[in-house]
Amino acid sequence: MIPPTIPELVSRAAEHPFLGEHVEMGTGEQHDHAIARLDDLVIISRYEPIFDISVHALAQSLSTAPGSVDRFGDELGVQAVTQRIDSTPFDPFDEIDDAPELVAIDRMSRALHAINFFGAQRHGLLFLRVHERLLKSVKYDHGKHFSSVLISFGLNPARVVIELPSAAVAHRTFLGYLTKSYQRYGFKVAGNLQNAGQILAVSDTRLDFIKMDAGTALREATVKPLVGYAGRLKIPLIFDHVTDENQFDLLQQYDVRFVQGPLFETHDRAV
Repeated sequence: MIPPTIPELVSRAAEHPFLGEHVEMGTGEQHDHAIARLDDLVIISRYEPIFDISVHALAQSLSTAPGSVDRFGDELGVQAVTQRIDSTPFDPFDEIDDAPELVAIDRMSRALHAINFFGAQRHGLLFLRVHERLLKSVKYDHGKHFSSVLISFGLNPARVVIELPSAAVAHRTFLGYLTKSYQRYGFKVAGNLQNAGQILAVSDTRLDFIKMDAGTALREATVKPLVGYAGRLKIPLIFDHVTDENQFDLLQQYDVRFVQGPLFETHDRAV
């Protein structure tokens, strides 16, 4: 089966009662990609790569190919980031208080990222963050609506990772419920740790991934125990917000496998 292109997915979105009003093909620099509009707001997709550095050639120095993404390893997938049309950051939770408008922007942006990801025939997984306020605004069946949208577009929810905030991870019962709900509707689930101790809260869950801030883990000297404990849990651990080559070199000393952050971004990550 031939995967749908971005224009084909935008056409399918046009038949959706909500997305049809907001998602369209871009123009100018965005002519090959979908954009989304809500009143005066126009948003686009950007993607941060997540690398599996276990396949990185250990004998190769980072300095040997400073402009090459291939020097880091293979991509596990990408993290979707919402930006304004002028490429400036956009976080609706910092700017909007109205709950229905937040829900609308969230649904619009998730669909936009999925269209640009799947329509471009990208490989790997699509990581999508979910804000704590939205988790609390939905009473039950988390993931049901988005899963139905993806399936109606002919897209596979199993290639989407719903990323839960650390506030949700801190509450073991809530975390367990959310994980089961999203997985029931076909998604994978990642949990963000605020600190190393939070990994104890995920020991009896079935998370597909754990994420931890690299700077915090290195500063608190918890990289090695985190890697070991995650290994015993058999849950892949991603260290994100890797900012420089020194952090990258230190992480490699502890057999870290998955990394993400500004160090690995290149100019062509925006769409």
